[in-house]
Amino acid sequence: MKDFAAIDFETANYKATSICSVGVVIVKDGQIADKLYHLICPTPNYYVRRFTDEIHGISRADTDSAPTFPEVWAAIAPRIAGLPLVAHNSPFDEGCLRATHNAYGIAYPNYTFHCTCRASRSTFGSILSNHQLHTVAAYCGFDLRNHHHALADAEACAVIAMKIFA
Repeated sequence: MKDFAAIDFETANYKATSICSVGVVIVKDGQIADKLYHLICPTPNYYVRRFTDEIHGISRADTDSAPTFPEVWAAIAPRIAGLPLVAHNSPFDEGCLRATHNAYGIAYPNYTFHCTCRASRSTFGSILSNHQLHTVAAYCGFDLRNHHHALADAEACAVIAMKIFA
């Protein structure tokens, strides 16, 4: 797979629709061709402290004036049209994308998702102590310094996918 888009969402709370940031890395001909990052005003618009303090550090103050998901997705969708999507733990990211499309009444285009976490387990097996994003990224030569920043995580996922799915 030489052409794909690696995607990562961060959420504000326990609701799949509460996307507060998205990172997308577009790979063409096996090379990173484009990177996108957006803060998003989540739905519902509240933050659970565990998410903000312990995981990604985004707060309501960061996203209150951010665009909504439909505005952001209108800019992203044409750029990833026809590309398979890749995510580390893809059921989470696909679930967020489907739920948020549904919440806003946006037709879901049935994106094809590939999971680098599952692929890592089958490709690297017991070579790695675990198959968490930062562990697999390091093994694939990517230094994930800003884990849980949507763009950094999407970049790590892209590098992993370029190694595994090449």
